[in-house]
Amino acid sequence: MTNRAKAIEQRSVGQAMWRGTLCKCPHCGQGKMFRAYLKVADHCNACGEQLNLHRADDFPPYIAITIVGHILVLAMLHIEMVYQVSPLTYLYTMIPLAVIMPLAMLPSIKGAIVGLQWANGMYGFGTGQID
Repeated sequence: MTNRAKAIEQRSVGQAMWRGTLCKCPHCGQGKMFRAYLKVADHCNACGEQLNLHRADDFPPYIAITIVGHILVLAMLHIEMVYQVSPLTYLYTMIPLAVIMPLAMLPSIKGAIVGLQWANGMYGFGTGQID
């Protein structure tokens, strides 16, 4: 077994995903993963790990929408069962929440997905490929 294969096997998926959730480099946990809101940095500014090999695509928004949808439907059901509110209440509260919540979750979710891909050596992570 090569050193490269051993290095990939020793990567902790949970740790890499947690570091990604915190928007940190999945390798060292120190450097920033993003150079902008959802733009993954080419390399970690602390350890130099190449981060731009990810293929997160539409998976993070799908997860964010699923989570927010469940939260909002449960909130609406609870409000409807406990209180009698005007339909305008939903318009003024749920629509802004439906926009703000996924946008707030997306960086952490995308970071976790990139961490998962890094830990599993997917899409060129761990192959020593240099940009």
